[in-house]
Amino acid sequence: MREADVRQVVEAVVKALAEKGLLKGGDCGCGGAGRPAVLGPLGKGVGSEGSGITTVGTAGKVFGSFQSYKAPASAFEDKDAEHTHGPDCPHCHSVGDLGAAEIQAIGADRVGVCHPTKNCSKVSGYVDHTLLKANATQEEVGKLCEEARAYCFASVCVNPSYVALSAKLLKGSGVKVCTVIGFPLGSTTPTVKAIEARDAIANGADEIDMVINVGALKSGNDAYVKDDIRAVREATRGKVLKVILETSLVSKEEKVRACRMSAEVGADFVKTSTGFSTGGATVEDIRLMRETVGPRMGVKASGGIRDAETAKAMISAGATRLGTSASVAIVTDAKPAGGPKGY
Repeated sequence: MREADVRQVVEAVVKALAEKGLLKGGDCGCGGAGRPAVLGPLGKGVGSEGSGITTVGTAGKVFGSFQSYKAPASAFEDKDAEHTHGPDCPHCHSVGDLGAAEIQAIGADRVGVCHPTKNCSKVSGYVDHTLLKANATQEEVGKLCEEARAYCFASVCVNPSYVALSAKLLKGSGVKVCTVIGFPLGSTTPTVKAIEARDAIANGADEIDMVINVGALKSGNDAYVKDDIRAVREATRGKVLKVILETSLVSKEEKVRACRMSAEVGADFVKTSTGFSTGGATVEDIRLMRETVGPRMGVKASGGIRDAETAKAMISAGATRLGTSASVAIVTDAKPAGGPKGY
């Protein structure tokens, strides 16, 4: 079915639901009955709660707005306790200790389990297995996904055009599909980034890594930076959002400000680098980012992580996710094969 035909079907469904009063949230911001809303400046109306917006991704997949989920108070969580990230952590409670009713109570409809088929270290669970070079082929993406299944990496991180393929290849594996938005410069507008994020999610992305507007940050235009992050956050409710700071281009004070703004807007992670600029992750930057965001937000180290020793140093400094193309070498403690030095 052509994309135009899919859109026609979706619009007819939306119109029928609206006439029956089944779309929540009142005014969805659309231009007419049954017409999907158009995104406005700074992503207003994108993925907002109860908006009733329906879109079709470039791969032909239908995507509706996320509804905010408020988890019930958990009996086993002490809100005043700090994260230890260990087996006794009151916040990082393992679902392996919960019964079916308890798992459902915290919002899970299904539980995915991944068992590696190849010998590897526990670091594999931290890794976003990454392939972002411009000349990446379908065959290379296929190999990336096969490796991610075999070693149970946290995700594969691919360019948006390969999201649908990766989602298909990884279906049922427990490995997430991550993609990049505003990549690698971060200079597109908030509206464009929000549209790009919605399209990626429609095509099967589970996690979004967005690049902030570095120039706005360095100009002291914090209002614009927050709007930039907020637009993508509103477009990705229900999915993991990581904010790339491009740490090699910004000062310590700018890193702190960017981390604080990311936390205020509700991002899930802050991330060091794109791997395409003048430098990658450093242990010092990871420590600073962890100190700034505290224990309840993720920190992703990316750029230049190519061996097990470096990976472990990043984790010890506070990283909870690693972006690297040398993933297999890291988790098998082997020397990485030749390739791009960025990721």
